[in-house]
Amino acid sequence: MTTVIKRSKIAAAVVGVMALTGVSVAAASNTSLSQLQSEHMQTARAQAASQERIDSLFEQSRELLADYRQVVAQYEALKLYNDHVQRLIDDQNAQLESLQRQIDGIEETRQGVVPLMYKMIDALDEFVQLDIPIHREQRERRVERLREIMTRSDVTDSEKFRQIVEAYQIEMDYGVGLVAYQGTLQYGGQDIAVDYFHMGRVAFMAQSLDMRNAWLWDNDNREWLRVEDSFLSPLTQAIRMSRRQTAYDVVRLPIFAAESAE
Repeated sequence: MTTVIKRSKIAAAVVGVMALTGVSVAAASNTSLSQLQSEHMQTARAQAASQERIDSLFEQSRELLADYRQVVAQYEALKLYNDHVQRLIDDQNAQLESLQRQIDGIEETRQGVVPLMYKMIDALDEFVQLDIPIHREQRERRVERLREIMTRSDVTDSEKFRQIVEAYQIEMDYGVGLVAYQGTLQYGGQDIAVDYFHMGRVAFMAQSLDMRNAWLWDNDNREWLRVEDSFLSPLTQAIRMSRRQTAYDVVRLPIFAAESAE
């Protein structure tokens, strides 16, 4: 009887151990499944975030490509214009060299040079009156000084000719580069303090010192035209570039299209 009881207790103990082992295995299985599900969700979220970054980088690359193509087109247009201006400058330099050769023989050709100088001054005066009004008063005073020295006996003909050629060179320089200077604009019966700006002779503009208004010179009609507010910020940037206050960059400014020759 004692042996049977002992065997029954041992059997019960074994069953109990097996039951506890089954519970542990089941608990471990549930824990592993939850961990796998959590890791799967984290992986999915990471993949979604990576895809968002890829989409963002792709969109940025498309925008950069569009900007690059626009800059290239603007560069090509400016290069064509600069090549055209360079040809004009080369031709003007050739004319100056020809005039310099005439100066070398000034004593022998004085009778022909003096009338030539008067014609050059008249031509310069006419050009100033017809050109865009960059430094208008200063240029008019320069022409008057040339007329004055032509009547002075204490100035040699060679010096007179040198000053005339120098005036022509100054006029050439107005057609190159970005230049800004302050002055007074007469508009609507008022005198307005402005920053004048010209890009060679392509565009001549003015901006009020408070940067709230801007104007573009219409040389055909000889008048100032008010420009849209969208050009205020680009004009301010162009003025700063001309004064070396910021790096050179492409800006959008209004210009009059060149008329085709008949």
